[in-house]
Amino acid sequence: MSTSPNSPDSPDSAVAGSNDVPSVSRRHAILGVGLGVGGALLMPSLIGKPPRADAAAKTTTKTTTKTTTPQSASRPTTRLTTRVASKTVVTESSSSSPTARVSIQKVVTGTGNDTLVVFIADVVLADARALRGGFAQNKYGLNIIANTSTIATANNAVFAVNGDYYGFRESGILVRNGVVYREKGPRPGLAQYTDGTMRIYDESKTTGSDLVKAGVWNTLSFGPPIVIDGDIPPGVDDVEIDTNFGNHSVQGSHPRTGVGMIANNHYLFIVADGRSRGYSRGVTMSEFGGLFAGLGATVAYNLDGGGSSTMWFNGNVVNNPLGKGRERGTSDILYIAG
Repeated sequence: MSTSPNSPDSPDSAVAGSNDVPSVSRRHAILGVGLGVGGALLMPSLIGKPPRADAAAKTTTKTTTKTTTPQSASRPTTRLTTRVASKTVVTESSSSSPTARVSIQKVVTGTGNDTLVVFIADVVLADARALRGGFAQNKYGLNIIANTSTIATANNAVFAVNGDYYGFRESGILVRNGVVYREKGPRPGLAQYTDGTMRIYDESKTTGSDLVKAGVWNTLSFGPPIVIDGDIPPGVDDVEIDTNFGNHSVQGSHPRTGVGMIANNHYLFIVADGRSRGYSRGVTMSEFGGLFAGLGATVAYNLDGGGSSTMWFNGNVVNNPLGKGRERGTSDILYIAG
């Protein structure tokens, strides 16, 4: 039996994310209510400057291990602080070019079966159209799949995450790279505009063609929305999605992939590994939203997760899907070309 998604507080029309980078004081306040792992987890500040047009492409990697103690929300945070894990490991990688700056942090917190491994990509684009959608086998259609790494390689991507797995269902507005593939849908979706904004919208009240006329470059149809106007929607842990995905709900702690916006052309992509005892427990939907809100996102949206959750960077899968080191095929990715 198939059910329609029941996203809490779904807006009747597009809700624009803020165009302003949060102030330092507001960001520090938000950081105090980030992911709760037996207490508040203060995630690192990743605000950066847009890429310079004359910047030479470069890649750097740095690994640090920190023993941390809780800090006041009014004080500058380091990379990560947690009230339950006495030790955190942060691995950082970055790549910059004239079109994009990508900075990735692997953050490991907790111990034993409460260990959590999260990958945070902070992306600043010179042009919103540098964020592109890619299809498995370069074809649009149902049940056409390939690994995220395969699709990323075929598109010369420097960075990619799995998308919304559009090819496993027939509904949902689908716009990729300014081209309309599906016109209608029944659920709250995410639209990325050519001006660099991202907005949550109601698919049932518009069409793909109208969205493109309004400046939409990409749409995503999975959900639920996990941050709206900087806040986590009430009841997000109780949302159900289409059961033809084989999922009766998105409740509980699972691997997750999501995308959010801090400011125009300043995006966050987060992959949380999960379902692997002793490696990474996964996150609930409200915890996932807390990660984005804690990093200053004004809007964020959940994508396909579970075994599909994959992040690709500079020729490698950087996370560990299901703790097994094996990808699961998907129909589409979001990527930035090298």
